Amino acid sequence: MDLNDLRSLVTLVSLATFAGICTWAWARRNRDRFDEAALVPFMADADDAAMGARHE
Repeated sequence: MDLNDLRSLVTLVSLATFAGICTWAWARRNRDRFDEAALVPFMADADDAAMGARHE
């Protein structure tokens, strides 16, 4: 195994990892969890406003 074989192997492993992460992120079973997580920054602001905090 020479350096070019190693580079090819690393490229294939990286591509497979990227494809796996994309598949996991776009899976329907994760949609509700990710939608809820996307709203977390806005929920913190709503909680502060309900407690009477002011942003200046």
